[in-house]
Amino acid sequence: QVHLVESGGGSVQAGGSLRLSCTASRTFGSVAMGWFRQAPGKEREFVAAISRSGVSVLRTSYADSVKGRFTISRDNDKNTVYLQMNNLKPEDTAVYYCAADRATVLTTTPTYWGQGTQVTVSS
Repeated sequence: QVHLVESGGGSVQAGGSLRLSCTASRTFGSVAMGWFRQAPGKEREFVAAISRSGVSVLRTSYADSVKGRFTISRDNDKNTVYLQMNNLKPEDTAVYYCAADRATVLTTTPTYWGQGTQVTVSS
């Protein structure tokens, strides 16, 4: 079992920045991690992912809507994955969920989920 706890959400004006954090309970290095989001009235969508540690090349992937603005990273010493969000737009407003899989890369239907953290961007 992997327990995930997010933090760092909040309210910001358009153009601003936020950093989300997700701390995993255990075996952090062996899990692929990522972020999804769900806006009101919309389906949950993929945002970003990072491969598990120990691979020859750490892989990241991003949704087209956030490329160039968001950066995902991980700190294995702290069992934490981060999502740095810059140049935020009102359409980024959503509940952001941390996700994990016991795999090299995150699947489209992750096994483990955090409770979510709200991000609100005002124009």
